[in-house]
Amino acid sequence: MGDGWDLIIVGGGPAGAAAALGAKRVRPDARVLLLDKSDFPRDKACGDGIAAHGRDELALLGVPGLIDDHRPVPHLEVISPGGARVRATVARPNHVVPRMVFDARLVEAARERGVEVRRHHVRDLTVTGGHVLLSGGELRGRVVVGADGANSAVRRLIGLPAAPPRHTAIAVRGYADVPPDDDVQYIAMQADGWPAYAWSFPVGDGTANVGYGMLLPRLRATGLPGRQVLHGRLAELLPHLPARNLRAHHLPLSPGRPKPGAGRVLLAGDAAGLINPLTGEGIYYALLSGRLAGEAAAEADGDPLRAYRRKLRAALGRHLRTTDLLARAAQSPRFIDAAIATAARRREVFDLLVDVGLGAGTVPAPLAFAVARRWAAGLLSP
Repeated sequence: MGDGWDLIIVGGGPAGAAAALGAKRVRPDARVLLLDKSDFPRDKACGDGIAAHGRDELALLGVPGLIDDHRPVPHLEVISPGGARVRATVARPNHVVPRMVFDARLVEAARERGVEVRRHHVRDLTVTGGHVLLSGGELRGRVVVGADGANSAVRRLIGLPAAPPRHTAIAVRGYADVPPDDDVQYIAMQADGWPAYAWSFPVGDGTANVGYGMLLPRLRATGLPGRQVLHGRLAELLPHLPARNLRAHHLPLSPGRPKPGAGRVLLAGDAAGLINPLTGEGIYYALLSGRLAGEAAAEADGDPLRAYRRKLRAALGRHLRTTDLLARAAQSPRFIDAAIATAARRREVFDLLVDVGLGAGTVPAPLAFAVARRWAAGLLSP
């Protein structure tokens, strides 16, 4: 058998790098190997949004200043499927950092803390005794973290299914020129094919990450080529922002109860289906779940999966149940119309929607009742 590692991580995105940093924070002497099939820096199709909640995770990982040189984005504007609009200053600013930059910085931070980083494509996995063997036994780890994205090979190799189509979204992402002083994250929802929306997230350098996403079954129901639908609707909703470098990607949306692994193999981020079903946000979940997986791998000798499940449940359990219920209600565009209209009148509702959509927030009963009452009124109106 090959040389042994305390932890082998497959995938060098935010979840994988966070797992490496999390393990090293708990056990600085741990032997950690981080594998990715690409060299860094490399591009990744994504909205590039890093919420304040994600910055909290960066601080817990010991890299609080990782994106300090990027200008914060203090404002958020959302237009609902029916035209309700809210624009406000967020309680804590968000950031927009291209994955070409963000991922490479996280990987370098892990390398600086003693993590070995290799370019390597994992094609097979075998669990034997108290170890996991990769690549025909070339690599041997006490624990493996699969952080290799929506199309995770690790998830497939341990026999866990991919997200079903009803819990899968598809999005197209590009970049467009915007005024250098643009400081508003903009989301325009669309009733046709709902749930669906376009976005423009300014990077701060005269460009913005722009894109459009919808559920995979809704896309298939159009009977048209995906490229035609996604590119066409993006141009329709953001006609003033012609996009370049468009790339498509799948998003396995959280069903409320993710399957975080099997045996000595843990899954984090997109590989675990940890993407917010309301917003498509995944970087915060990736950083959080990666950190927790790394900690569990470093701390729990006997049953790292049990420790990881316990940590995930404590951090995200109530939140994931909340987003699952809200995602079901949000199948009705009028529910979103009511939520956005209420947020436009009540600051605490706006703040709550941001916390649920970008962080780990839950919905107190009185606020849920206020939105439901407005929703019911909309259903009864002509």
